Amino acid sequence: MNRIKVINEPSELVPMLRSVDTPVKRDVLKEVTLEWKTADEIEKKFGPEGRDAIIFFEKMKLVETRWLSTNGNYPEKSYHTYYTSFNINAQWPVYEISDVLAAAMMGEEEYSAVENKILEQVGKEGKFSGDVAEALGLSSTMLKSLVRRSVKMDYRGHRIELIREE
Repeated sequence: MNRIKVINEPSELVPMLRSVDTPVKRDVLKEVTLEWKTADEIEKKFGPEGRDAIIFFEKMKLVETRWLSTNGNYPEKSYHTYYTSFNINAQWPVYEISDVLAAAMMGEEEYSAVENKILEQVGKEGKFSGDVAEALGLSSTMLKSLVRRSVKMDYRGHRIELIREE
């Protein structure tokens, strides 16, 4: 089935850009584009960074999952890319796209500090995104981009909430 990801909002670029920011992520993405792979198979081929990449792709909704029986053992979760192509509507104001690119390209140390500030604001119960943006002095586009980069939190409507592990 052909699935096309249509990107209409600038912050939706962040997961795409972050999904290919290291050689391992690029290679893992290519691998799961070709066929269904389990996290163990990915880790065996690419190491722990490969497993982290597949977890990141799942959070970013770039892969789909299904249970696969392997060698008569218990079924394992396997991964495959969800989209076959992307359609990007790239007409955004400079101030918005600059926030998106800044969030996507921010160094890990700087991002971790900002992410922790957002997590403090959000707390365990979640919080309205406008309140978080105001408290931290961020534009809504920058906040959306930073949250979309995180594997610890996500948007639920207009609220930012922690991601609950399955």
